[in-house]
Amino acid sequence: MTQTAKFYQVGSRAVGNRLLPLDQRTEQANPERRNALTSGHRACQGCGEALAARYVLDAAAHAVGGRLVTVNATGCLEVFSTPYPESAWQLPWLHSVFANAASVASGVAAGLRTTGRGDIRVLAQGGDGGTVDIGFACLSGMFERNDDVLYVCYDNQAYMNTGVQRSGATPGGARTATTEAVGAEPGNLFGIGKDAARIAIAHDIPYVATATVAELHDLEAKVRKAMSIRGARYLHVLVPCPLGWGSATSETVRLARLAQRSGLFPVIEAEGGVVTSALPIRGRVPVEEYLRPQRRYAHLFRGEGRPDLVARVQRLADQNIVRYGLLDEES
Repeated sequence: MTQTAKFYQVGSRAVGNRLLPLDQRTEQANPERRNALTSGHRACQGCGEALAARYVLDAAAHAVGGRLVTVNATGCLEVFSTPYPESAWQLPWLHSVFANAASVASGVAAGLRTTGRGDIRVLAQGGDGGTVDIGFACLSGMFERNDDVLYVCYDNQAYMNTGVQRSGATPGGARTATTEAVGAEPGNLFGIGKDAARIAIAHDIPYVATATVAELHDLEAKVRKAMSIRGARYLHVLVPCPLGWGSATSETVRLARLAQRSGLFPVIEAEGGVVTSALPIRGRVPVEEYLRPQRRYAHLFRGEGRPDLVARVQRLADQNIVRYGLLDEES
């Protein structure tokens, strides 16, 4: 079932630049969009994951003419969207356990292919816990077999639904329920965790990309491109979480943008194991501008603060900028 989206005039950027020419507008500017994740779900106010999931699935469904099946790992997205017997999904949607969304999606794709329905595409999705930790073996297997699935990770950098525990995507210095702000190096340790996009690239799969919920045109373009390709594809989307990050609900999109502009979250594309493009940083900001609005980093600025740890975060951003060439001549 689909429904016509209702728009309210809150700014030219709010729903995909509706003041642009028709051919330059986003799918979110289309009142006839799929609206894959409709209103009435139970996400927190300001949830970046809810926003990104709708952006991704609306764009994916449009790209394949609505012939799309979605497999969802256990996690925030599944919990707030489908409290039994309700569902906010307006497309075929399967729930799997934490660990095996990639494997279930591979099975769905194989079943469709063997029954002559290979025109129906498969998209799997999960949070960073279900992707980089619990489900990583199944995801690596999907990559290794080059199964025809787009896997999307909505990265809010911790296990938010179960009480904000650390995940393999939690950044160094961040406070979580299991990485308290105590000791000589408060917060999550530096030098651990996983860069899932780089690991995916190392599998030499057809397509890997990163994106943020702040760059709608870029995100939709990458979804469309991913759906035009056959084989294993991976999209890693940064989605701020006001609950776990301790940020204002109105700051979700701004924080995602600051993550990219500081260099902490590089927005890139890779094909066949080779990085092919990177979104240049426009208006570079120091990492402090990104860290300060978040209570998970409050211990870095309390009292005399911890300029040594802020400097370590800055070095990580600087490394990303060099690795991917994120500064163009105008930056």
